[in-house]
Amino acid sequence: MIETDSLTKVFGKLTAVDRVSIKINKGDIFGLVGPDGAGKTTLIRMLCGIITPTGGNIRYLNTTGKKGPGGATRSFGYMPQKFSLYGDLTVMENIYFFGSLYSLKRSVINQRADEILELTKLIKFKKRFADELSGGMKQKLALTCALIARPEMLFLDEPTIGVDPESRKEFWKTIYQLNREGITILVSTPYMDEAELCKVVAFMDRGKVVAVDTPSGLKKSFPFKILEIKANTPFLDFLRGLEEVKDVYFFGDRFHVVVSNVEQARAAIVKEIAGRGINLVQIKEIPPSIEDVFVSLAGKEVV
Repeated sequence: MIETDSLTKVFGKLTAVDRVSIKINKGDIFGLVGPDGAGKTTLIRMLCGIITPTGGNIRYLNTTGKKGPGGATRSFGYMPQKFSLYGDLTVMENIYFFGSLYSLKRSVINQRADEILELTKLIKFKKRFADELSGGMKQKLALTCALIARPEMLFLDEPTIGVDPESRKEFWKTIYQLNREGITILVSTPYMDEAELCKVVAFMDRGKVVAVDTPSGLKKSFPFKILEIKANTPFLDFLRGLEEVKDVYFFGDRFHVVVSNVEQARAAIVKEIAGRGINLVQIKEIPPSIEDVFVSLAGKEVV
């Protein structure tokens, strides 16, 4: 549906997006993951036509809708990272405003609004001012406004930031429902559990896309093994000094240790921990999580 070739955006001396080539197929839930400043928002804004690329190309494939810049036919909905609706307008007044930007008749807006508000569970709050909504409800209102023109593709820029866990679950149920109804979705997220929910995931770091695959494919291609350790200490950083250990990081109430050879690493770790008088509660090999993959990717030098 969208394909980019060496897409680049430069702001002064900063290369925010650096020669990114990706393809988003119709029907995808395409996840964009990476640390703050990786270039995710800039990439999304270029794909939406909000900002102009410095270099590279964007191709919009198999879309209908109004002509965009360069003559490309597109039908997109965009939900920015920051809540950008009008707090002194009610839920419906915000929807009327955004519907009017698409030249929709009021009767059409009313019909579509009721359908979407039922889906997002905001139907009871049509007369409530946007400023009086909770964080999760504000995000649902922003999503409603992005959907009012019935786009073929929806861009969501970190839509669940600052939202409570229950609202995040509800939001993702809505994303899946929209996808089942035929909407292709690109969503950026800092949450690894949300990355697992995507059909395809691209990891960005310092402006570059360094890996693209399904979540299961990314985990299968992980070149190392993971040892999970539980010990009566909050620090195991000293394990990085062992030749057999690639990396160590805290993971909940346990540690994940990245190794190449499980048996050699296990023996060296047990010996080192015992020598420091630390009680080792548990050490076992576990399959890598998507977070293990991204921690490894973020630690690599991008060239």
